[in-house]
Amino acid sequence: MINYFFEAIDQIPLAENTTSWLENIIFSENKKPGKINYIFCDDDYLLQVNRTYLQHDYYTDIITFDYSKGKTISGDIFVSLPRISDNATTLSETFDQELRRVLAHGILHLCGYKDKTEDEQKEMRGKEDFYLSINH
Repeated sequence: MINYFFEAIDQIPLAENTTSWLENIIFSENKKPGKINYIFCDDDYLLQVNRTYLQHDYYTDIITFDYSKGKTISGDIFVSLPRISDNATTLSETFDQELRRVLAHGILHLCGYKDKTEDEQKEMRGKEDFYLSINH
């Protein structure tokens, strides 16, 4: 089950097929959806999460807490909407396209993909690009 929450920020409409698209990513990665919570927030809220739980003192667009067991993926995925907006502008992307990339990024983390090394980042970006290309 995929849930969407808004903390410290106004609610935005999500594309009608967002949940089914995310579930398709999960099934394509040979996983099963458990309880997945997306918490959309502002920069300051996510900075506080970053400081409190990861001891990192910087802004980011997404933080994923993975509670997966076996093939069933579960987790809390915090997403800064202002950071996505800024990144979309910087990358000359639409807000919706960058939001989808970040939503997929969180799911891919829950599926076991990492992004610490350059090779891991390349693999993650390739997966994001692939799933964005089948966003129908």
